[in-house]
Amino acid sequence: MKTIWLTSLVHSEEKVKDLIAQLTPYGLEVRGHFWEDDLGKMVWMNVRAELIKPEVALWLIFASLENLTVPSIRYGLSLLTVTLQAGKGFSFPIVILLTQGNPPPIESLPTPLKGTDFLSLSDTGWAAKLMVKVHGARQEIASEYHLDIYGTQHIGQWFEVGPKNTNWPGAMFGIAGGEIDFHAVGPKGSLPEKSSIQYPLKGLKLNWGEREYVAWAAQNELNPQTSYFVRVKGFPDSFLFGSYSPQEEAELYIIKIN
Repeated sequence: MKTIWLTSLVHSEEKVKDLIAQLTPYGLEVRGHFWEDDLGKMVWMNVRAELIKPEVALWLIFASLENLTVPSIRYGLSLLTVTLQAGKGFSFPIVILLTQGNPPPIESLPTPLKGTDFLSLSDTGWAAKLMVKVHGARQEIASEYHLDIYGTQHIGQWFEVGPKNTNWPGAMFGIAGGEIDFHAVGPKGSLPEKSSIQYPLKGLKLNWGEREYVAWAAQNELNPQTSYFVRVKGFPDSFLFGSYSPQEEAELYIIKIN
């Protein structure tokens, strides 16, 4: 049975019950949780295992426009979106249901949320439109890289990057804000138990527009089965990553997360 996972940034049981009641006639199970805004404990990560279950067909985020302007909420939603897309692909449907009003400008959103669809409770047909997104055909969105995030309050916040369909002669990861304090290389999909870094580099500074990024790099060759892992302290506004070689220019990818 297809399921919708509901994340409510609106802390009102009455409003959530009414929302679920409007979806009930469509024969879908709705499961979910109330959002906890606590980046220090990385509580946004707690629902990843539920979101990536095969029966979950859509992620519905119930929010006000004001919720979407809170930096800590934007950060948590961005990282949860990244790790969800790592598990279910970029074509997995994500819908933000607004309590009222029009969607914010796309350019104001963090990068992971730019492909999100918006609906509004003020639209009497929102539930029917949501069903179209649940049952509609999806066109797979290709990616040139692998990106995932791991973490708990105890092990910290880790970013995993690597090539999707090619090899990298090395890897670089940089942040605007926050601090990198550890890196490793290992098999894709889980934090490595041991790692050997070849020709490590730390504290590289790169300017992109008005932002300065501080990056670490390793010259281990990566293939689609291996990744570069970086532990980050704090909450950067954005990060960049990509292939690294001291002899060659490489394409870097930039993700704005706040």
